[in-house]
This record gives sequence, C-alpha cells and structure tokens, in this order.
Amino acid sequence: MPYAYDYPRPAVTVDAVLATADAAGALQVLLIERGHEPFAGAWALPGGFVDEQEDLEAAARREMLEETHTTLGPMLQLGAYGTPHRDPRGHTVGVAFLAICGPGEVIAEAGDDAADCRWFAAQQPPPLAFDHDVILRDARRRFAQIAADEEQFRAAFCGERIPEWLRRVRLAALAGA
Repeated sequence: MPYAYDYPRPAVTVDAVLATADAAGALQVLLIERGHEPFAGAWALPGGFVDEQEDLEAAARREMLEETHTTLGPMLQLGAYGTPHRDPRGHTVGVAFLAICGPGEVIAEAGDDAADCRWFAAQQPPPLAFDHDVILRDARRRFAQIAADEEQFRAAFCGERIPEWLRRVRLAALAGA
C-alpha cells in the first residue's frame, strides 16, 4: 500500500533559460508570452509543472519543446526557487536550468499554452511573470561565470569548447552580471 503523507506540500515546476547572442553579439534569452492565467499576456521563461514520475531535466526539455518547439542540447541546473507566493496558484518550488545555442540555431514557434515566443536582450527583458526576473538575474551571473572559464564551460556543457560567438559576448555578460 502506498504511503500517505498527512502534510500539504508544494508542487514542483521547472523553467529553462535558453541563451544565445544576437547579430551584434549581445546576450539574448528566449521568452514565452503566457496564453493563460495566471499572468496571461505576460512574458516568462518556458516551463511548467513536473509530471509524476518525471525527471526534472526531462520535464524542462518537455516544457521547452511543448511551448517553443525547441529541443535543448546540454543543460546545467541553475538553482531552485521556492519563495512562498511566487505562484498565485499555490506554493511551488521551481528548478531552473540553463542552456545555450548558437546565433540563428533556434527559430522558436509558440505552442501549447504559449501565445508567442521571442528572443529578448538578457540585460533588459520585458517585465516577467512569477519570479522569473530573479531566475534570469541568477542565470546571467552563472552564464558570466561559466563563460569566463573554459574548464567550467566544458564541465557545464558536456566537454564542449566555448564557441566563438560566446567568447564575443563574454565581456558584456561579465559586465552586466
């Protein structure tokens, strides 16, 4: 017989921060426009609720694919976010992931519950839903750390070398972290 837990517990969500560079070399992130409440019409990181028996990274990949038709490459777990009231639907704990793609590699298309999806400047995004401004701030800091160190980059992104486009945005990322 399954164990029943007497105490309420938060739901688990995932969010993905997919970063690239624009033609001028500025750091960009992919955001979705929420199609439903809460925060309908607001911009947010792609993400959503983790299904039962689903791995966190698999959930982040699934949500990105559903909301933007984008398949993610190597990912790095950025952190966990559990401030009460971060989601008006109830207490949630969110786990955020960081991923990168080269300029022009991803042409995202809104799907599932996303009304739109677009690339935005990482340093000056539109107002964000939930606590996604905090997640994005932390992502910029972590991105700057790993972009500044070849070994950290290789460890984070499965032995890959820092791509040339990323080397060009490194100083801007470091300055804006």
